[in-house]
Amino acid sequence: MKQVYPTFTYLLVLFVLLVTAGALVEAQKCKPSGKVKGKKPPKNDFEEGGDGGGPSECDGRYHDDDTPMVALSTGLFSNKKRCRHHITINGNGRSVKALVVDHCDSTMGCDDEHGYQPPCANNIVDASKAVWKALGVNEKDKE
Repeated sequence: MKQVYPTFTYLLVLFVLLVTAGALVEAQKCKPSGKVKGKKPPKNDFEEGGDGGGPSECDGRYHDDDTPMVALSTGLFSNKKRCRHHITINGNGRSVKALVVDHCDSTMGCDDEHGYQPPCANNIVDASKAVWKALGVNEKDKE
């Protein structure tokens, strides 16, 4: 009987691990199944009923979307260390100070808690309508 080489066994195990890791990464994306009825798109991100899901992570409240505020992606949010701090956002030759009130989850999504939105990309600053207006960005252009 022919002996199996240890190198071949290690390569096989490595291949199985890579395929499994690839499947887990693919599982982080929302894919429409046709079984969940869509809701009317929300009008904003921070008010109750908006696409931000639940109340803000920083204070457990909803906020008026006409106030300059942001939600930061998980890494930028830094486990609530940036809560209630202001950041300056620049664009179109303008700048606006906005309050950090929430985070946009870069690790979880596609469920009721996250407004059925896919996980946020890393390094995202999700701004309120007031921030877009202060920067002179039209609602239709921000998508």
